[in-house]
Amino acid sequence: MKREAFFDRDASHYYCEDGKAVGAYCREHFPEDVAQTLAVADGVCRKYFLFNSKWDLEQTDEPVQFDGAIDWTYMPADDPEFVWQFNRHRFFMTLGQAYQMTGDEKYARAFMEIAEDWIDHVPLNEKYAAGPWRSLDTGFRGEYWSKAIWLFHDSPTLTEAFLQKYYDSMILQAEHIMECHSAYRYMSNWGVIENHGLFEIGVCLPQSEKTKQFIAFAVKNLEVQVRMQIMPDGVHWEQSPMYHNEVLHCLLDVILLAKRNDIALPDVILRQTEKMAMADVAWLKPDHHIVMMGDSDDVDVRDRISVAAYLFLNPVLRFGGFDRLDYESIWDLGMKAGEEYAGMERREPDFTSLFLEHSGNTYFRSDWSERANFLHLHSGTMGAGHGHSDKLHIDLVVNGEDVLMDGGRYTYVSGPKRFSYKDPSGHNTITVDDLPFTVCKDSWECSKLSQPVKENFRCTKLAEFAQAGQLGYMDLPGGVYVNRKVVYIKPDLYVLADEMYTGDRHTYQQYFHFNNHGTVTQNAPGEKKFPCVAYRGKMAEADFYFVSAQVKAELKSGHIARHYNVEEENTVCKVTKQGEGFTSLITVIDAQPGRPLSIEKLPVRSALKQTDYPETMAEALKITAGEKEYVVILCHQEVNSPTDLVEVDGCMGYGNVIVFDKAGDVLVGDVLNW
Repeated sequence: MKREAFFDRDASHYYCEDGKAVGAYCREHFPEDVAQTLAVADGVCRKYFLFNSKWDLEQTDEPVQFDGAIDWTYMPADDPEFVWQFNRHRFFMTLGQAYQMTGDEKYARAFMEIAEDWIDHVPLNEKYAAGPWRSLDTGFRGEYWSKAIWLFHDSPTLTEAFLQKYYDSMILQAEHIMECHSAYRYMSNWGVIENHGLFEIGVCLPQSEKTKQFIAFAVKNLEVQVRMQIMPDGVHWEQSPMYHNEVLHCLLDVILLAKRNDIALPDVILRQTEKMAMADVAWLKPDHHIVMMGDSDDVDVRDRISVAAYLFLNPVLRFGGFDRLDYESIWDLGMKAGEEYAGMERREPDFTSLFLEHSGNTYFRSDWSERANFLHLHSGTMGAGHGHSDKLHIDLVVNGEDVLMDGGRYTYVSGPKRFSYKDPSGHNTITVDDLPFTVCKDSWECSKLSQPVKENFRCTKLAEFAQAGQLGYMDLPGGVYVNRKVVYIKPDLYVLADEMYTGDRHTYQQYFHFNNHGTVTQNAPGEKKFPCVAYRGKMAEADFYFVSAQVKAELKSGHIARHYNVEEENTVCKVTKQGEGFTSLITVIDAQPGRPLSIEKLPVRSALKQTDYPETMAEALKITAGEKEYVVILCHQEVNSPTDLVEVDGCMGYGNVIVFDKAGDVLVGDVLNW
């Protein structure tokens, strides 16, 4: 196929319109990324492969070197993820970027030789169907091959024979994606990734009736998929921020190419995609990284938000994105888009804290600075196989630094290690009798699930509140309903109240998994009024006071995986208490421990009957933090009958959760839950 027939439109219809200008821009602004790109590209030229790019979904830390022929089915450590990652060929884009930055034809030769090797030696047959030709990875190739070939469009190395072979293979891969379509694709991220790849093939190959069929088929399925998979609050149903952002990336690619080729998309694709990007803004930690919820790594997602900001001209997304288009995004969007992005309006969101009610995720945020305090509570569905047993899990950031963290994912290989990251004990949540409320059957399927109870959220000037429950222990003797209340007294005090409703006797466990970049210590018995654990990091300090009676707190060794295949040790605090009938566990977290702090447990009185309620009905705390004095009332049951008020230390009000600032209103208070 002649070059002019293959590249049948000008640069404005593809991605990066001027690779050499983009390369010069990147050398000036992103020297580290340029150095990594050239190092990876040079390695690929030697058949040396290491997958450690930011968005490699299953990264590797052990390089693979082929001295002779490439084995496209090579599987180190019995992990098939390597086979699938390898056969996506993301490194073809890296070779293309290196070519545009250097003009060195060795990168074009490597691209052509390796692509031809794959085409010639990996046919679509039963032997390769579950490995290199898995439909998901064929979808990835649709993107990576389409972006790579354009980066080599001006290379004299590419022959007419190669372009024909490449074209024939792309047609075969597109048809394979279409043949694999099933109802499963409507709900799985596979469907979006595959149809995104099909769309890119259809747009980036020479235009014909066949490529128009690819585009129409992909758009039809993507419309159904975004309607099914994206909740009204913008969160992908699988409850994994990393895969949420992979789906978002696919949709952004589709929208970009549609704009550049005058392809009309259903409005629902545009609406749902913009909602996904706004969900990213809501759950950004102060360091701009996502929480490692479900199967997620520790990743800065401003690149995804930046592309969305540009495509939707959204100033709030622009606020959540980078100051300038990042390295990967400029290669997709090009220099003209980079200049337009730099001139866009930035607008801070009109919220700090937010409840995404459909996915069941609450975010408390002190402000939008990089030194903010931030707490995330999850109370939604588990999602698909990429979801974890993390109902009622919390993440906590203090002064911009992680304190309590999700452990990540580490591996997809089924076994005890995989389960240790997915099970409730691997999260900052509560278990009963050391039993999981969700039971993993294998890496992806569960033999038992837990129904979430998504409740309410409220913000006042003084405090913020969320609560949620789960039904995973209703099959135990007496049944156990677990409810978690979070009271955030702005800007740096948190009260965590875990309530277990049952008619039987059980043992309860709270888990707190700490950032391994700081140190965790425990006070000696009798040193403080309540058992206390202290975290000290580079920027963050936080003290955890376990104020319920007869609790045992112990520090244990745990693990954390910020990236796939990379595991580190961390410290876990396990708090245990036995109880018969209703039992509560109350924790106070002081995120500014340099000031004087005192905590008293006080009885809750009936203001009219002048009798004290038992702790199984209501509890109260008086917290003195520096110059501030607060009273927090937590009612575990309805107590005001027939007409009554609750009273603690001179503070009176009506409600199930009330916070009083004693320097202000001691009547009414800030009622957070009625």
